[in-house]
Amino acid sequence: MAHGLETIDWSAPWLAPYKGLAEQAAAQAAEPTRVCDLLNHLASGFGGAPVGFVPQSDLPAQESYERYIYNSKQCPTRDGLHDFFNGLCWIQFPQTKQRINQLQSEQIALLGSVTTRGPVRDALTVFDENAAFLFAPPALWQALLDKDWQRLCATLRPLWAEARLVLFGHALLEKLVTPRKPITAHVYVCNYPDGGQLPSLETMDAFIAGDLSAEKLAEKPFAPLPILGVPGWWAANENPHFYDDETVFRKHRV
Repeated sequence: MAHGLETIDWSAPWLAPYKGLAEQAAAQAAEPTRVCDLLNHLASGFGGAPVGFVPQSDLPAQESYERYIYNSKQCPTRDGLHDFFNGLCWIQFPQTKQRINQLQSEQIALLGSVTTRGPVRDALTVFDENAAFLFAPPALWQALLDKDWQRLCATLRPLWAEARLVLFGHALLEKLVTPRKPITAHVYVCNYPDGGQLPSLETMDAFIAGDLSAEKLAEKPFAPLPILGVPGWWAANENPHFYDDETVFRKHRV
């Protein structure tokens, strides 16, 4: 089997945005190929990607991962689910991934050190590993920001038909291969123009890439959302008492 790909349930609702890639990947899951080769194959059938995928061994010992990608347009890739999902995000959200890499590289140059982090690099890592994008009516957004879980997921449950939630963070996608109630996304807080129409993935990618900035990320623009609480994404949450678990659905701090 190919590095755990056979363990992925491609019918999971959180993988729906990656459906086109998923169908191709699932067909290759039993092949003992390197993840970098699989990703290059998927990218070639999906219109390409802004980077090529190479083995982790291609990364020079003294070179930083982000700077290497920025300068070479090659993404070092280990054989496992974590880097596989990272590659899917590069293919599906090329503009956002490029913007993250650009900002990381700028911060490394600004700080003068790969080992120095700072609030912007920390936020970029959270974004890259665990972000989700929500496009939804204002009432849902307000309930999310208020951590009013009963209102968000029970009272306003029908309103989710007018929303779109897309998972972006590759560590988040990896964790959901084995779903657990505490798994929580960092929803990126943004002001998408409300035109009454949900954006396509391409429009979403362009908007998020254009919205990301060092200044905004320094303010930690994230709202927590336990993923298995999303209406329609997990059978157990049809019971309103699912949201009574305060170890997962934590109350807003006053």
